[in-house]
Amino acid sequence: MVLSGCAVRPFVMDQTAQALSGQGMSSEDDLQLAREASAFYLKFSESVLKETPGHLKLAESVSAGFTQYAYAFVALDADKLGNKQPNTAAQMRERAARMYARANRHAMMALELSQPGFAAALRQSDPQKLPRLTKAQVPLVYWAAASLGGWVSMSKDDPEVVADLPLSMRLAELAWQVDPNYGQGALASLMGTLEGAKVGGSRQKALAYYDQAIVLGQGQEAGPFVAKAEGVALPAEDRKQFEQLLKRAIDISQQHRSLQNEVMRERALWLLSSVDDLF
Repeated sequence: MVLSGCAVRPFVMDQTAQALSGQGMSSEDDLQLAREASAFYLKFSESVLKETPGHLKLAESVSAGFTQYAYAFVALDADKLGNKQPNTAAQMRERAARMYARANRHAMMALELSQPGFAAALRQSDPQKLPRLTKAQVPLVYWAAASLGGWVSMSKDDPEVVADLPLSMRLAELAWQVDPNYGQGALASLMGTLEGAKVGGSRQKALAYYDQAIVLGQGQEAGPFVAKAEGVALPAEDRKQFEQLLKRAIDISQQHRSLQNEVMRERALWLLSSVDDLF
């Protein structure tokens, strides 16, 4: 009985991993319900991933979950507090940074298991020695790039973390070479954000990425409009375009309900309420 139980356990864990990787909270359009349910889902999924570390889809789900939780429920709250409660806001940014780091570790570990030497190859200066991705790896690489970018954005006082921003761009570029249309514009939007964040980044390239993301979203994704507002209109001090883009994002989120759009609606509303401080 003990031996048969040991034999069955890997199968059960693999089936559980498969089921969890196909779920997630992305289809939930109630932001409060998603916030309340996410913690248990993430902890349970993470524990199953430890038993099935090579499961790419579950690693993708866990990395995405921690990245989205950090962005939607921690970093945004920290931004809202801003200068009103600076100490609390700083603590929340540290928490968001830890969650982004956790998401990145899960993604990179799964990539390393699926392609031994991946992390070392990623740091090579010779383009010929960089990792070669399969299309199945693209979603996980996207979340590795997004989580690392989020980690850097929350760790501006930590030079060691900030120094890894080029790795986030490199991960995104590797995914872009294989599937530039990934995520209905999510990857294109990330490329725009990273292009704008890097030293010597091109505003025109960033704008092109954001516009491509908007096209790929087919009028159903609010994210690219918010990203373009923050990444292009705000640095250019174009208040009119800034407000227009955010209002468009709010309209889309109301017409096409999803968790991602609800998060973007929340951010767009906060940015509009802060417009006098931003400009």
